[in-house]
Amino acid sequence: MKLDFSKEIIFKTARSGGKGGQNVNKVESMVEGNLHIDDSILLSSEQKKTLHWKLANKVNAGGFLQTKSQVHRSQLENKEEVIEKINAWIDQALKEEKKRIATKPTKNSREKRITSKKIKGEIKDARKKVDW
Repeated sequence: MKLDFSKEIIFKTARSGGKGGQNVNKVESMVEGNLHIDDSILLSSEQKKTLHWKLANKVNAGGFLQTKSQVHRSQLENKEEVIEKINAWIDQALKEEKKRIATKPTKNSREKRITSKKIKGEIKDARKKVDW
């Protein structure tokens, strides 16, 4: 489907943690992205329900789909990664799942199952005490 939600994402920046020395202390390179699913104009109401259901562990109580990135040294690269993550999650959640076609077991597979059950039964019979 490939929808681009970059215009609907609300970005916040903060200073990244971890290694990096002075760059970490002075540059706000960590980017947090929030997308309010219910306010999106690109999604239908049915798609919004699907996203709330399938992405329940990523959606907070306010209905925002949240993610953050602090992998890269630049804010722009982290922002692009947040956009990619959100777009990928939504594409994955809205992908139509294939219906499973029910099939019957083949004659050969039924015979294999029965023979393996008979062998197991024989092994268990051999464990029993013999009454002379």
